[in-house]
Amino acid sequence: MTTIAVVEGDGIGREVVPAAVTVLSTINPDWEWVPVEVGYARWQRTGSSLTSSDLAVMKEVDAVLFGAITTPPGGEYPSVILQIRKALDLYANIRPVRAPGVDLVTVRENTEGLYSGIEWEEEDRACSVRVVSKKGTRRIAARAATLARERNGHLTIGHKANVLRSDQLFLSLCTAVADEYQIPHTTRLIDALCLDVLLHPEAYDVIVTTNLFGDILSDVTGYLAGGLGMLPSANLGDRHALFEPVHGSAPDIAGTGRANPIAAIESGAMMLNHLGYPEQADLIEAAIQAVMLAGIKTPDIGGSADTRTVTRAICRALQSP
Repeated sequence: MTTIAVVEGDGIGREVVPAAVTVLSTINPDWEWVPVEVGYARWQRTGSSLTSSDLAVMKEVDAVLFGAITTPPGGEYPSVILQIRKALDLYANIRPVRAPGVDLVTVRENTEGLYSGIEWEEEDRACSVRVVSKKGTRRIAARAATLARERNGHLTIGHKANVLRSDQLFLSLCTAVADEYQIPHTTRLIDALCLDVLLHPEAYDVIVTTNLFGDILSDVTGYLAGGLGMLPSANLGDRHALFEPVHGSAPDIAGTGRANPIAAIESGAMMLNHLGYPEQADLIEAAIQAVMLAGIKTPDIGGSADTRTVTRAICRALQSP
């Protein structure tokens, strides 16, 4: 039996993840869903946002379906998703964007860079260490090159090697790996890339970059699909996998019914592909497109439907002959 850990998290994660589970259960009613509570709300209530037992559950299941976590500034509350990524060694963050005339994927290194967690404060400053290792770079470059080869496509390496020594290493290793895989590739400075991908999205296929740059770039590309409510993602390692919408917990709309469930449902489709059910993933993709063409959309993409209405419509589309 396929077993999935369900981590709703905070804010609208508690609305969009149940929506994704409802859709996935329409296709796979026999799957086992294991709830795992983590996040800011739990921390406020118990003083603990994530435990070793929670991580043990996530390591035992076939995959993790993750919602969104509120991470307030201030430093007293460590990021839950960063802890999970490191504990499960989910080093590759895969963020696809599809829209008319657009089909590109950002492959983001997921465990190093400025999110390495090496930080400290001094009397007059705060310091964060940006870590780019040879091992980390080679494996994310290999993941991106493999994806580009599967797509019969092209690899773009996003960097800031004109300024950062760590990016000089990243660029040289990514270029070497692309050569080894015989993948056509180009290099772009990350700031110019953020603009050009919006102006000429058809020119891009697979983009690989470092952690923070990938975080920013993949949000930028969300504009091409209509916003963050449309963007799924996969966090992949060699042994574990976690799937989550790109958007945050959006506390300003939590509980209003306005949350767009499509990113979470699309993340479920990515999970199906990863687990070896591509036909089911295609069915979900087709159902989403049918519902959107029928005009059943949440307010963020120009509609008036609520979360549950969109979810029910997708389930009906799946059940239609």
